[in-house]
Amino acid sequence: MCGITGWADWARDLRGQRPIVSAMTRTQTPRGPDAEGIWLSRHAAFGHRRLAVIDIEGGGQPMLRTGRRGAPVAITFSGEIYNFQELRERLRAAGRTFTTRSDTEVLLTAYLEWGPDLVTRLNGMYAFAIWDEHEQRLLLARDRLGIKPLYYAPLDGGIVFGSEPKALLAHPGMAAEVDLEGIAELTAVPRARTPGHAVYRGMRELRPGCRLVADASGLREERYWQVEARPHTQDFATTAEEVRALLTDIVQRQVVADVPVGTLLSGGIDSSVITALAAREFEELTSYSVSVPAPARPGSDLWRPSPDEPYAKLVAERLGLKHSVVEVSADSLVEGVERGLEARDLPGWGDLDTSIYHLFRTVREQCTVALSGESADEMFGGYTWQVDPRYIGHTLFPWMYGRRQPESLLREEVRREIRPEEYEADRYRQALAEVPHLDGEDAGRRREREVFYLGLTRWLGALLDRKDRMSMAVGLEVRVPFADHRLAEYLFNVPAGVKASGGTEKALLRRASADLLPDEIVNRPKSAYPASRDPGYLATMRDLVLDLLGEPNAPLFDLMDREKVRTAVTSGLDALPGPITARTSAIGLSYLLELNRWLTRVRVVS
Repeated sequence: MCGITGWADWARDLRGQRPIVSAMTRTQTPRGPDAEGIWLSRHAAFGHRRLAVIDIEGGGQPMLRTGRRGAPVAITFSGEIYNFQELRERLRAAGRTFTTRSDTEVLLTAYLEWGPDLVTRLNGMYAFAIWDEHEQRLLLARDRLGIKPLYYAPLDGGIVFGSEPKALLAHPGMAAEVDLEGIAELTAVPRARTPGHAVYRGMRELRPGCRLVADASGLREERYWQVEARPHTQDFATTAEEVRALLTDIVQRQVVADVPVGTLLSGGIDSSVITALAAREFEELTSYSVSVPAPARPGSDLWRPSPDEPYAKLVAERLGLKHSVVEVSADSLVEGVERGLEARDLPGWGDLDTSIYHLFRTVREQCTVALSGESADEMFGGYTWQVDPRYIGHTLFPWMYGRRQPESLLREEVRREIRPEEYEADRYRQALAEVPHLDGEDAGRRREREVFYLGLTRWLGALLDRKDRMSMAVGLEVRVPFADHRLAEYLFNVPAGVKASGGTEKALLRRASADLLPDEIVNRPKSAYPASRDPGYLATMRDLVLDLLGEPNAPLFDLMDREKVRTAVTSGLDALPGPITARTSAIGLSYLLELNRWLTRVRVVS
């Protein structure tokens, strides 16, 4: 998987800048615990931290090959290329040779053959940088759905980049600053963050499906992929067969590794399908699930109508798997209240970050790679906001129907500067302007496409970001088969009525996997990832925020209205505004704590 970073500057000699590049690279050590590499040239410097997954001996980075007129071409790469074996054979047929079994060498050789257009031929999750010494050109690229992160910032006639903001912030030319637009991203659209917006001033996140070409003339970010609108004429049965064929191929590609592989199994339809398909590829396979403190009254959590453990155990027994349940205590959740902040470099999701961190840490003790069922709801219509007319008809992002944002707690003078309602409306209009449509489609079908696209580009990214940060914090590579771009391209054009045939949530996925799983799993209603509703945990988090309210110099209250926060915390609200839409005040409480700690590390500028 790995962590990457680098620096290009066409006006200065970087060969003496190893200490800076080393400092940037060291910030990525958790992402790549196995090895470190640094490469310096006159105008480019690359750093790499490696998590060895494919070709343990031969896949070291940064990797160099000879390009035009004998000049070196270098790569630093994070991710996996799932079609690297087919690409290797195609490149061999074109006369290219290889000295390793790694997908990194295939990627670098593909650049030598096809140049920046190589990205159109890739299937995988990836973020990489290539420096072409002859062309004096830097290429940055990110996978189509944004599974792997990549940040960059123009800097004094050059550019710095890295897998995480902390890599860029380790450069002395970068400042940990945030302006009012960054605050708007965190408080007005935290569940619909603007693609490309990195919050930190002067920094950008390369958008999914985009590449950036940089040379002495400047930087050019270009889109190389997005979903396209096409007619869908197949019936329900044929569509289910196509989905099954796609998923089978996707999982077969994604289980390839030279290290132990496991699966994340909650007992829901999504993770169970992936686990069942993966089990066909292994003689032995271990699955993992997580358990957090339960609510005071069994069944009182509407987001989780049933516990996961019995269903996960049923799947594991049926498939002959070894299954492990990771128990996360309330004390562990309190101790890890800022776990997301440390991993993300931004305020996170509280116990949702902490619990999955503990899950990933336990998985990493036995596996280097794990497969996840993430992204299935976005693809197949598993959320209320994708099917409920009230949400679909909402005049802003559909998941925000009936919800409050953290901006409601801002000081009035800050609100006047940010204008959160206008900010959210502008970002919503921007998103809708991108949606592909077919001529002649009625309003209902057009709205279906909009809702799918909003989920793909404004909702899914936050989940993939959480998955990446918390897994890479422990050096675990998590693969997400449902986020394959071919599946997204296909399902964007499948009408919602086919996905939910007969009024059944995710009927299409259930039909496609009916022969793989017990009926109890195929017919199980959606049960969300567990957010803690343990009374003791909630009381502790509330007390921590009440303590914060008593701190006269807490930076949080330079932005948030102290009395608004006090009222929200003490009035018994069911859901204090937070960064996600789950109805639990614990996440809103932890967000305030993390935001306060983050503000001690950054400077807010106008």
